[in-house]
Amino acid sequence: MAERTRYDAIVVGSGISGGWAAKELCERGLKTLVLEAGGPVDPLKDYVEHVQPYEMKYRGYGDRAQLERDHPVQKDCYACDEVGHKFFVNDNDNPYTNPAEAPFKWFRGRQVGGRSITWGRQVYRWSDLDFEANAKDGHGNDWPIRYKDIAPWYSHVEQFIGITGANEGLAQLPDGEFLPPMQMTGVERLARERILTAFGGERVMTIGRAAILTQNHNGRAACHYCGPCERGCITHSYFSSIGSTLPAARKTGNLTLRPNSVVAEVLYDAKRGRAKGVRVVDAQTMQSIEFDAKIVFLCASAIESVRLLLNSKSARWPDGLANSSGTLGKYVMDHHYGSGASARMPGFLDRTTVGRRPNGIYVARFRNVKNAQPDFLRGYGMQGGSGRGNWGRGSSMPGYGAAFKQSLIDDFGPWSLSISGWGETLPNEANTVTLDPEVKDRWGVPAARIDVRWRDNEKAMDKDMSVAAAEMLTAAGCEDVRQHGSNNPPGHCIHEMGGARMARTAQEGVLNGWNQAWDVKNLFVTDGACMASTACQNPSITYMALTSRAAAHAVGMMKRGEL
Repeated sequence: MAERTRYDAIVVGSGISGGWAAKELCERGLKTLVLEAGGPVDPLKDYVEHVQPYEMKYRGYGDRAQLERDHPVQKDCYACDEVGHKFFVNDNDNPYTNPAEAPFKWFRGRQVGGRSITWGRQVYRWSDLDFEANAKDGHGNDWPIRYKDIAPWYSHVEQFIGITGANEGLAQLPDGEFLPPMQMTGVERLARERILTAFGGERVMTIGRAAILTQNHNGRAACHYCGPCERGCITHSYFSSIGSTLPAARKTGNLTLRPNSVVAEVLYDAKRGRAKGVRVVDAQTMQSIEFDAKIVFLCASAIESVRLLLNSKSARWPDGLANSSGTLGKYVMDHHYGSGASARMPGFLDRTTVGRRPNGIYVARFRNVKNAQPDFLRGYGMQGGSGRGNWGRGSSMPGYGAAFKQSLIDDFGPWSLSISGWGETLPNEANTVTLDPEVKDRWGVPAARIDVRWRDNEKAMDKDMSVAAAEMLTAAGCEDVRQHGSNNPPGHCIHEMGGARMARTAQEGVLNGWNQAWDVKNLFVTDGACMASTACQNPSITYMALTSRAAAHAVGMMKRGEL
């Protein structure tokens, strides 16, 4: 039977954004083709969160020669280890370039589910402090939406996927539709109260808001705290497209999922001024296939979607599809993160933790909220947690035998508490993604050339993170407070954003307020490429909400005959 090549909708990518696009489009009645560059994933065989170090050939440290050979970039992500590297690309097949003086780490997962298998699962709503920032300080363009436009869609997403968190009533960090919060440790609860008192309620430490179930929800089981979520979750207790959105899409009967499909370009119909469909290179046969659709959603991740648009050239679009603004590939961003402090908390030696809580604590943004910070614009949130030195410390200690093992169990050592900042990056036109003129990937698609750099505002904010962290730990009653900096390059946070930004006019950006290309009305981009700024919060739930909103809008336009 010949493969079908015409659909109502095509979605490029099957990860966090692509899964949501598939769910929303399929549930609204559209025959939808989801194209995934990588192969299929079978959770029963491929998820390895319960594999123990003693079951691994290299005891979890990995085959260093293999990782260096096949994953020289990816191995710098903590999750790309002996059993988790299967969820990361082979860097030889998937090259990219960057200037020698501008290092960039691009961590990628090409498989059904994308990076929704390995993501950090932290989810925080944006507020109008974030959506209004560009307009107020003049960096970047004004967002075409505000919090009220997306708030119902945050709720829509949260109710479906399940979010654990605690309400705090903070204007800069809106509350959401939460399942019961995970428990903070006694150390964290004490630190919270002391910090609130010391800083007049301005600095709020709360339990992390995470896409992890604390009770059974929508047919998925509550988390059992096994710990290594980045290796998959057999009970689907954290949100991934494999465990949540793709099954919902499949249930409608409208989904066609095609793995091993490398999308090379979006096809453009010059007569109609519309996207016609996409050209795909089959990753296994290397044959080119064209698929047609009434609407196209790009959800391949920020840099991949920008690369795809740049490669979709024609006589009408010599500099990339839908690029009348000239902004395509510009204003690319990531969060800068990692500077902070750690310390020892006295007491609590009669207490230990049970299981491995797949979450930490969060300190809501406090800089440039009520009072202006003279050294930098925007702000940062902080993440961290507490714990005691546990039996795992034995891997770096001398000793062997039963007595040594028992000593690791009997004396866990003192409690520690650490926090580090995740900071907003200002939009900058010089931070770019272009196509490398010579390097191509295994399937013949030009590689991305990425030039993104930390600039003065990020560097000033980075310094403040470690100072403020030390202040809070000292106020919490900690001892032996130690500040630490960060040398993480752009990309390392895996929060890449921008490159096809939303804007109020076609002259300022690629997309309108509905994630719809100004120049190509049936083309939508709803992954990180659409972002006009970064805020300081982890961005994935904003992608999900924007995707749901855009899909509903696109279907509405189709039904009204506007596409």
